[in-house]
Amino acid sequence: MSKMPFTQAPSSVPPASSGEGGEQGKLRITWIKSAIGYSQRQKKTIRALGLHRLNDVVEQADTPAIRGMVSKVSHLVRVEEVEQR
Repeated sequence: MSKMPFTQAPSSVPPASSGEGGEQGKLRITWIKSAIGYSQRQKKTIRALGLHRLNDVVEQADTPAIRGMVSKVSHLVRVEEVEQR
């Protein structure tokens, strides 16, 4: 058996926009699928994002830490970039 190199699946997180002036954007994160049957670690990640119940929506700063958390539970959440006014 030959080992295949690991390739990461495409993320459902939209690419970070390069805004002017170094302003951080916001991500709107919606919890769309139950975490029942998934690991305790993923449940804690959902909670750390500020989500409490199914269909809950939060807005978080668009930072590498938040994007990392979202990528770990991308199968449970929907992510949209919030337009800056």
